[in-house]
Amino acid sequence: MTHQTDDLADYGWTPFFQSQVGIDEFDATLPARVLAVHRGGLDVAQPAFSGRIATLDGPDDEDRPTVGDWLLLDRTTHMPRRLLDRTSVFKRKAAGSDRRVQLIAANVDTLFVMSSCNQDFNPARIERYLALAHEAEVTPLLVLTKADLADDVDDYRQRASALSPGLLIETLDARDGHAAETLLPWCGRGQTVALVGSSGVGKSTLVNTLTGQDVQDTKGIREDDAKGRHTTTGRSMHRLSAGGWLLDTPGMRELQLADVAAGVDGVFEDVVALTQSCRFTDCRHETEPGCAVRAAIEDGSLDPDRLKRYRKLQAEDAFNSSTLAERRARGRAFGRMVKDVMKHKRALSDPGLD
Repeated sequence: MTHQTDDLADYGWTPFFQSQVGIDEFDATLPARVLAVHRGGLDVAQPAFSGRIATLDGPDDEDRPTVGDWLLLDRTTHMPRRLLDRTSVFKRKAAGSDRRVQLIAANVDTLFVMSSCNQDFNPARIERYLALAHEAEVTPLLVLTKADLADDVDDYRQRASALSPGLLIETLDARDGHAAETLLPWCGRGQTVALVGSSGVGKSTLVNTLTGQDVQDTKGIREDDAKGRHTTTGRSMHRLSAGGWLLDTPGMRELQLADVAAGVDGVFEDVVALTQSCRFTDCRHETEPGCAVRAAIEDGSLDPDRLKRYRKLQAEDAFNSSTLAERRARGRAFGRMVKDVMKHKRALSDPGLD
């Protein structure tokens, strides 16, 4: 078993996953990592097997495999038997009016949040990604690309550092392999990093640089607004030359937050600390006396736009979380109804059953 787990460690297998599998089950199955999700199946890999297998259905959207998950496969048929618990999971409310949760990635160690040193630099978008990372308890690293084209890179670093206390930041030209070496400490053997950011910030270019292969098509940015042309069409994992794994995601044009209240508070912990110093616990931070938030805005220590973004994310998360809670409640009620109907049918077919 030791040799097996050593080989599996190359794919991100850790004692956390090993603790979920008994010795007999481990001998009878193949643990495999999900590298890509398709409509008709899953691409998985492990030391002795890689290929496409059937998907694994679950009672809820969050119980189905996503990229980065670990599955136990039947050694003979390679059919998936069960999904292992996750160390972390990224999820969002599905785009549009859909009330489902969409899983983005699982078992990620570090989240590379990418933005450009140009008009694409958007504090509100970055804060959304940081909230996802905080909620999942995954280390975020802000990667500012196109540093070679910026007149004042330090200005972007300073603006970024104000978005979240202690935020790790790296600036680079994604095409420069030597510059990308600053990211290697997060890309070692068995480590998994996820990549998020809008189109055109250099995600695909960085994937190619870190893997040493042209695994993603790349396209330039539009000169009129510095926005990119969308090139990545699905989430997938790629092996890094440093021994880790990198998960690339499409540009998320409708990143709606849900069930990330703690994550939002984590990004805005400076604002949260101020709210706790207000004279009244129900302070709305408008005209109330003794408001620490208004005082901070007046003395210049808090940017009023940051307060607005905090309130906006709070309201969005509260609304989306309530709609998801309603859907889950309806799902549970429907499940109970189905069980009652089946029990009644069995009773009618066999009066001896109670």
